[in-house]
Amino acid sequence: MRVIDLSVPIADGMPVYPGDPEVKVKVAHTYECQTWELRQLSMGSHTGTHVDAPSHMHPGAATLDELPLERFFGTSRVVRMNDLVWPESRGLFFRESVGIECFDRLAALQPPFVGGELSEELERALLGIHIVTYTGLRGLDLLPSEADFMFYGFPLRIVSGDGSPVRAVAVI
Repeated sequence: MRVIDLSVPIADGMPVYPGDPEVKVKVAHTYECQTWELRQLSMGSHTGTHVDAPSHMHPGAATLDELPLERFFGTSRVVRMNDLVWPESRGLFFRESVGIECFDRLAALQPPFVGGELSEELERALLGIHIVTYTGLRGLDLLPSEADFMFYGFPLRIVSGDGSPVRAVAVI
C-alpha cells in the first residue's frame, strides 16, 4: 500500500484565487507563555486544495453539511480527455486542464466527484448537477494511469459550507 498526499500546504501569505481572502496563519499561543502552542487561521473556504459544494455556484443547492460523507471518498481513476472510455461509478481526476467540452461525458457518467484543473465553466456545470469538485490538487502525476485507487478528501463540517480546504489523499 502506498499513500500519496495530493494537498497543497496551507501557509501564511500563500497564493489565492484573485479576490479571495488572504491566508493568515499566526501564532496565538506559545509554550513559553501558555504552556501550549496554538495557531490562528484566517482564510477563505476555497483555499489551497479544496472541495466545492454545489452551493458554491448555485443558490439554494446542497451545502457541505447536507452532503453525505460518501460523496467525499471512493474508488477513483485518472482519465484523459482523449480516452475512448471513462470508467463508471468512480471519482474521476484529470492531470490536464479540462473545460466544458467534457461536460456531456461527465454528466452521462455521474461520478461522485471530479478533480483536477477544471475551468470555471466546467466546475459551474458539474456543481449544477450535484457533482462535487476538487481543485488545487498537486501530485496527480504520481497516480497510476490505468488502475483504480482510493481517494479521500473530507471537508471540514462547516454549517452552510460552500467549500472547504481538505487533506486530499490517494491510497494505492
